[in-house]
Order: sequence, then C-alpha cells, then structure tokens
Amino acid sequence: MKVQAQICIYTLRTQKLSKVVDEFKRIFAKHNLTVETSSMSSVTTGESSSIFDACRECFDELSASYDVVMEIKISNACPL
Repeated sequence: MKVQAQICIYTLRTQKLSKVVDEFKRIFAKHNLTVETSSMSSVTTGESSSIFDACRECFDELSASYDVVMEIKISNACPL
C-alpha cells in the first residue's frame, strides 16, 4: 500500500545533528525512498513495507550510537 510518512528523529545529548540526519537519509535511500527534510521533520512517500523497514533499520542503527526518540505519522489518505 502506498503511504506518506512524516518522521521526526531526535537524538538526546547530541550537539550536532547533521551527522544523524545524513545517516537517516542514507538509510532511507538504501530502501529507495526519497526524503524531504525540514527543520522539524522529514517526509517520504512509498510502499508501507519499505517505510516500516527503513524506520526500523534507522532506529536500530542510530540507537546503537545515540539516545534516540523517533516519532512517525503514517497516512494512506494524504496527497501522494
């Protein structure tokens, strides 16, 4: 099913977020997902299975190095 997801990733006790955001985007690109980032969140559109897999991998990889909070909103009704 095609969906759109808004994803927020927060790393706690981290001064620079650019490395975290770059890693986040790299993982999503590996799943053939394009991510549009803004100052508060990222948005991607694709198959729900790809988005769930990318979110899981992203959380697992980032939480190995950082304290992480991930917030995800997924909709099958947003304009695609």
